[in-house]
Amino acid sequence: MTVTTTPTAVAPPGYSKTLPSVPESSGVARRLVSNTLRAWDLNDLVEVGTLIVSELVTNSVDHTPCRLLRVVVSRPSSRIVRVGVADQSRLLPEMVTPADDAEQGRGLALIDALSWRWGSDPHDWGKLVWAELRVNEPS
Repeated sequence: MTVTTTPTAVAPPGYSKTLPSVPESSGVARRLVSNTLRAWDLNDLVEVGTLIVSELVTNSVDHTPCRLLRVVVSRPSSRIVRVGVADQSRLLPEMVTPADDAEQGRGLALIDALSWRWGSDPHDWGKLVWAELRVNEPS
């Protein structure tokens, strides 16, 4: 399946895109985050930002019955980048401790380790799960 996307600007500075809730959308989400961070000259955050959005998309695809999800990348302040995935499920994510040999269940722990902070915001229409990255001080 090929998914093409044209991001939509949101304010304050940011971009979002609605995608089908399928595993292939993870690649589109990574490109959106990568392109956005590079446009903001935050190249040092590209690797961690793309890994985080990939985990957020995978969680939405694997753990909700939703047909669509929305990827959001924003700058709530000059020192913070927020990467999020919204869907229409009201089931909030919970970090678990998987068995040592489990092949799943480590996504939120990874997000917790890589981000400054993360969380989920319940809404009438579903939820937004997000992670924030701190922007490094210019040298």
